[in-house]
Amino acid sequence: MHPTYADVTAAAERISGHTRRAVLAQADADTVPVAGDVWFALEHMQHTGTFKARGAANFVLAQREQGRLPRVGLTIASGGNAGVACAWAARLVDSAATVFLPDSAPAVKVARLKALGAQVLTGGKAYADAAAECERYAAATGALRSHAYDDPYIAAGAGTLMEEIVAQLPGLDTVVVAVGGGGLLTGITVSANHHGVRVVAVEPENCRSFNAALEAGEPVDVEIDSIAADALGARRVTPMALSAAAEGDVRSVLVTDKQIIAARQTLWDCRRLAVEHAAATALAALLSGAYVPSPGERVAVIICGANTDPSDLVTR
Repeated sequence: MHPTYADVTAAAERISGHTRRAVLAQADADTVPVAGDVWFALEHMQHTGTFKARGAANFVLAQREQGRLPRVGLTIASGGNAGVACAWAARLVDSAATVFLPDSAPAVKVARLKALGAQVLTGGKAYADAAAECERYAAATGALRSHAYDDPYIAAGAGTLMEEIVAQLPGLDTVVVAVGGGGLLTGITVSANHHGVRVVAVEPENCRSFNAALEAGEPVDVEIDSIAADALGARRVTPMALSAAAEGDVRSVLVTDKQIIAARQTLWDCRRLAVEHAAATALAALLSGAYVPSPGERVAVIICGANTDPSDLVTR
């Protein structure tokens, strides 16, 4: 079962004062030459550089409320961003974090984890391998296992972003969001369903766990091969995302790595935003025509993360 709208509003109250309020900026025709009224939700400015701070804060604060925080601390498997958020959130409750990463995790994310005081361990070639190592560690040590996306507290925390977007953009028609394992998609969709907002779920064409699950009618394993795989590289989407999507207007679209790279460069060229490839994936849907807004359609595009090495961005 996915979290309810009441869970999202409870999360908003719980994390208030710990996370930063969403910053919105209107796009111009140079950046997004489409017919709609397009806005960026600049969530890459959130604590830890991604939206994941919201879910992590909600998770640890809820566990503390319930007396479930062990002395040994928390553990999580992550492509990087969820681990950074977990390590940051652990400090909110004076706890510690042990983070398992795949060997392919970007150096910039490893460095952020170590700066936050996390114990960083590698766990194989893919996220699924790191997750298996994390499970073994939790069983052996008694550490509280958090999850990068497949947890109701994590998803509800992510949904608080949509609440802040809707509050600042009356008459919002559509929200465009990149999808990895589906935690952000779940939270955004629960809130969007309540407010009658369409959700456009965007994935790389070779990293399409949600799209494949829609086709199959259930979560299925997919191959992972994308420039955005360090953040969107879940092999299987959470069932919560499918459940939430079934209750609202959710459209699944795919983009190529080339289109993602172009969108990321556009954000740098036009707005001087240095973001992850995953964060540019949502915008790629509009720039490529994978999703075409109607004239006057009010659209929010979630720019979800900034934990990147900007050295490959071309200055023009």
